[in-house]
Amino acid sequence: MGLHTRLFFSHLVVMIVGVASFVSISKISSPRLFVLHLERLESQGLDLINVRTELVQGFEIAWRRSTIWSVLVGTTAAGGLSYWVSRRIMQRLIEMEQITQKFAAGKMDARLPMSEIPELNRLGASFNRMAASLEGVEARRRELIGDMTHELRTPLTIVRGYLEELADGGIEPSPEVYRRLAKETKRLERLVNDLQELSKAEAGYLPINIQLVNLRPLLESLVEKFAEQLLEDGPVMYLECPLVLPPVLADIDRTEQVLVNLLGNAIRYTAHGSITIRAWTEQSQLWMAVIDTGLGIALEDLPHVFERFWRADQSRARHSGGTGIGLTISRRLVELQGGQIHVESLLGSGSTFRFSLPLG
Repeated sequence: MGLHTRLFFSHLVVMIVGVASFVSISKISSPRLFVLHLERLESQGLDLINVRTELVQGFEIAWRRSTIWSVLVGTTAAGGLSYWVSRRIMQRLIEMEQITQKFAAGKMDARLPMSEIPELNRLGASFNRMAASLEGVEARRRELIGDMTHELRTPLTIVRGYLEELADGGIEPSPEVYRRLAKETKRLERLVNDLQELSKAEAGYLPINIQLVNLRPLLESLVEKFAEQLLEDGPVMYLECPLVLPPVLADIDRTEQVLVNLLGNAIRYTAHGSITIRAWTEQSQLWMAVIDTGLGIALEDLPHVFERFWRADQSRARHSGGTGIGLTISRRLVELQGGQIHVESLLGSGSTFRFSLPLG
């Protein structure tokens, strides 16, 4: 038995119970009440003793006829209304079923129409929110597959070319050739690891251990570690922050990962000048910035900086060994800790990447 039939019969049963209760109570109480009314009239001086029986019988006949007509008309009207209401509800549910079937078939833009029934309207709104979320996930999945294909093609092509040349005798085996092959395989390994990290971060599966931490020791250790990697003619590393930083609610390992990504990019694209880590508090947030005097980013490229695999200069980024998703991972890690990340840059004038973490 379908929902339409169930709704109709449920309304019908309610109506029958109501009519039966009305008829039963009226049948029992109406004649008795009428007789009491006649006795009240007789007590006021009216002589009804000879016609009481005829009056009671007439009342009962009138009552039965009116009850029959009331039941017939009421049942017809209620049945018709019940059928109309059931059909109206089922029409919306059938539309929902058709839309969900389209959505299941891969038409991600399918959405449920609004309904004048509040409950169905809320259900439709919830479905549409879910559909929009799944559509976004599907779009990101397709983009990721396309980006992965594009990124994996270059190192795989290089490795295959070297191997084919080695097999055909086109080039002689040498330590330099093997170093190039190792470099490309390391790039593939790094790309796979970054993709796994990004996948977990976007799916919300990346573990985040939020604690009350002091980031001053971390900043000092990073400056010391990266300063050792800089060449004598390279940029100079600075730390600008108060001697005492207020504690923040953050995952210190993930925060270090963000700073390492930002510092790695700064070193990669800053040949001379300086790289500065700056920290300050503002509106219940601790802000940290990595400021460099490097190549900078063009104004039209700034909106794309945190996109997966985006690079302003494809050849330069590949030569330097970047996978193109470090900033995407950094943004997600900052968001998972309740912060924000922004970039400011001018082409040829360096870049400033800053992010915030909530104070404890």
